[in-house]
Amino acid sequence: MPKSEIHPKWFPNSAVYYDGKQICTVGSTKKELQVDIWLQNHPFYSVSQTIIDSEGRVERFMKKYGLNSKKQ
Repeated sequence: MPKSEIHPKWFPNSAVYYDGKQICTVGSTKKELQVDIWLQNHPFYSVSQTIIDSEGRVERFMKKYGLNSKKQ
């Protein structure tokens, strides 16, 4: 026989908060969730992500393998 009462309580509509504002609802074992990063402010999904070329590494790679740095 499986044990009863071993699973946590499930909240189907848990509120997710970012910066004090509710951004969505999800299913969770916690009644409410506080997040620091989400889709709207994550550098990967927003256009703010930049590639840092330190010491010309990208150019050296392109030159070494004879690649054109411009999009083809």
